[in-house]
Amino acid sequence: MGILQTLFKADEDIRGSKARAILIGMFVAFGGVLFGYDTGTISGILTMDFVKKTFTDSGEFTASETSLITSILSAGTFVGAMLAPLATDTLGRRLGLFISCIIFCVGVILQTIATEQALLIVGRVVAGFGVGVLSSIVPLYQSEAAPKWIRGAVVSCYQWAITIGLLLAACVNEGTHKRNDSGSYRIPIALQLLWALILIVGMVFLPDTPRFHVMKGDLKKARSSLCTLRGLRPEDKFVEEELEEIVANYEYEKTFGKSTILDCFKTGNHQLKRITTGIVIQALQQLTGINFIFYYGTQFFKSSGINNPFTIQLITNIVNVICTLPGIALVELAGRRRLLLWGAVGMCVSEFLVAIIGTAVPNSTAANKTLIAFSCTFIASFAATWGPLAWVVVGEIFPLRVRAKSVAICAGSNWLFNFVIAFITPYLVDEDRANLRSKVFFIWGGCTFLCILFVYLFVYETKGLTLEEIDELYDTVTDARKSRSFVPTNKFLEVAPIPVEQYSSNENNSLGEGIEKANVGYIEKV
Repeated sequence: MGILQTLFKADEDIRGSKARAILIGMFVAFGGVLFGYDTGTISGILTMDFVKKTFTDSGEFTASETSLITSILSAGTFVGAMLAPLATDTLGRRLGLFISCIIFCVGVILQTIATEQALLIVGRVVAGFGVGVLSSIVPLYQSEAAPKWIRGAVVSCYQWAITIGLLLAACVNEGTHKRNDSGSYRIPIALQLLWALILIVGMVFLPDTPRFHVMKGDLKKARSSLCTLRGLRPEDKFVEEELEEIVANYEYEKTFGKSTILDCFKTGNHQLKRITTGIVIQALQQLTGINFIFYYGTQFFKSSGINNPFTIQLITNIVNVICTLPGIALVELAGRRRLLLWGAVGMCVSEFLVAIIGTAVPNSTAANKTLIAFSCTFIASFAATWGPLAWVVVGEIFPLRVRAKSVAICAGSNWLFNFVIAFITPYLVDEDRANLRSKVFFIWGGCTFLCILFVYLFVYETKGLTLEEIDELYDTVTDARKSRSFVPTNKFLEVAPIPVEQYSSNENNSLGEGIEKANVGYIEKV
């Protein structure tokens, strides 16, 4: 663990067990495997001969059928992501993950038993709903549970898990696509139940986040959760200090009143700026065109005259997994802004080259090799930067009182644009429709140029700050370009200097009437 401390430049007084902080965050990231695997299976399944004979009358999926079957998952995920706060703000982050896994399993079962398009589509909607809830909760749980020195890397592991899921799907599709029976699609679909079961069993042993318990007014559980996550005893001074910081900041936020979904868009506490940043960065992540590769890569490579499209798809998934690792390592070294800028430049150049070469020299051996090469550099640039960091930014920029709702809205933005891209792409590349082929990368390249401008003007650098210090950053610094020079003062501790001991004096150790009395002086100061 000494290597990790050096790599991430952690403080000498790291609070608690380094191994525990990393392992808990990485396990919760496993939820990304469900997300990635579900996304990856459909690309190969729709090109399997047995599937085409079973689910179509003509032996081939039309552009509209491909569009509906692929994109309908994202419609379900959008709804799931938007409704996730109903579970996370009432039942908790942990129980929310349980619920999402159960819903997902129901959808998987429906898809597995399907022998016609209608039931397959219904199953994808239900599974999508579960994935949507999960996609909102995982980065939220990771951000609230991880210590500041490793938070960015831990949340980045969510995207790494997504890439692993995509790779697993490509491997399974490669192994089953030649089967001439229902196992060709039922095996890859049913395997998703295993990933969900692993997450369900693991979450039995993990606590909810301390910030959720503080928000619900239960300091005893908050302290217990913090001890479990940090590997420290309840009386440890670091537990006391971190808990006091969380409580004080939440009490400061409460002065703005009770939160509703509308509070996510109010100008107070710079929330409008934050939610705009989160929504746009998630939308732009999809508009880079990355899911064009993973939803339609097999069909795209095949239509471009490339032999062994399943193998090429497998190679792109391997690149995606491997190249996510540098992003995890560099997020706490280079910071959020730099990585996002570098990644956007790399993607932009790669995509314009694919578009130009594919248009100028179509269907030649040299052009096909170049298309594959620069598709891989595009994926590598995305995997190391925009893939993980869009979730990191969204998971950490919002205040506690509206964090779950805000993350859900941003995840919903991701899935909304995912749906739009998945729906329109078959029409863009189909021979009987727009037939853009490689020209579609002009669209993605133009969007990644917008990514460069957006990061430079609007994304704050939050490396090395606690979630509470990020609140102060937004209160203090008005220009994102100056955020790297910010030095936290924890001013909310000055206006709310209520010792945690006063809270725990209540008989039930909760933030009840005793806290309200202790807060009289604090409210007057605010």
